[in-house]
Amino acid sequence: MKLTHPEHAPPADAAHARAIKPVICYPVETLPRPDLAALRAARDSWTKTAEVIVPAREAKYFEVPAGCFFRITSIEGPQVGDLNLWAAEDLNERFFSGKTRALHGTHLSTGDQLWSSIPYLRPMATITDDTLDWYGIDEHGGSVHDVIGTRCDPYTHHMLSGGDTYHHCCHSNLTRALTEATGLMKHACEFHVHDVLNVFMCTGFTRDTGQYFMKASPVRPGDYLEFFAEIDLGGALSACPGGDCSSEHSSDAAACYPLLVEVFTPKAPPAGWVSPARNGYDRTHGCDLD
Repeated sequence: MKLTHPEHAPPADAAHARAIKPVICYPVETLPRPDLAALRAARDSWTKTAEVIVPAREAKYFEVPAGCFFRITSIEGPQVGDLNLWAAEDLNERFFSGKTRALHGTHLSTGDQLWSSIPYLRPMATITDDTLDWYGIDEHGGSVHDVIGTRCDPYTHHMLSGGDTYHHCCHSNLTRALTEATGLMKHACEFHVHDVLNVFMCTGFTRDTGQYFMKASPVRPGDYLEFFAEIDLGGALSACPGGDCSSEHSSDAAACYPLLVEVFTPKAPPAGWVSPARNGYDRTHGCDLD
């Protein structure tokens, strides 16, 4: 974090340096945008084809075929969820929170897409509805549905707690869920668990030290975040042990509640929709060697 009292004096042109206007790293004017109207029209004929209840402080795996929708819903009390996504046929293609953040910002909402990892780099899912879009960005710089936090994990907890062992961190929950679904060894599955979309979590960065913060989520029973599956997906959702993340996580102290995942299948694909191909870059990297 930045020092409260810097050890070096500012140069003569410090004010000029600070006044330089920022440049957006990835302008998205040329990025193909989803046709939200067509996607939403497809919902008119959908039927619910699957549902999974994610118990408090646990995670569950689910699958969503390309062209279908899924919703994550708060059903009993304020609860944050940590979401991982994979291509159903290849665990190596997984949600890339860093690139999603670079393209769409630190917090996601309707119309934003969840992008997959390099070398695949294509939309995995599109957010089609967000009942918390009213929250916006608060006076502290906080907002919901972030792609800046990694996931609570037992390694960081062990380090910061002086050696305490806790198995219901989201990293461990997601590892267990993927192990159960795939039959792979847990140590192999752990390497496929990745940085998450923090569904319903309210977070930001402090202005003075630049530290990642969390605050009580505004989510209430009935609120949901809805997605359209652009490719065949496998997903895992952890009901974070932090509950609404108003105080702490990685413990049993917070009040926690289950989450609901529902899958909906429309009668017909959205008009004009085609599942995106993997990224077209040729992977030569400017090198002639194999």
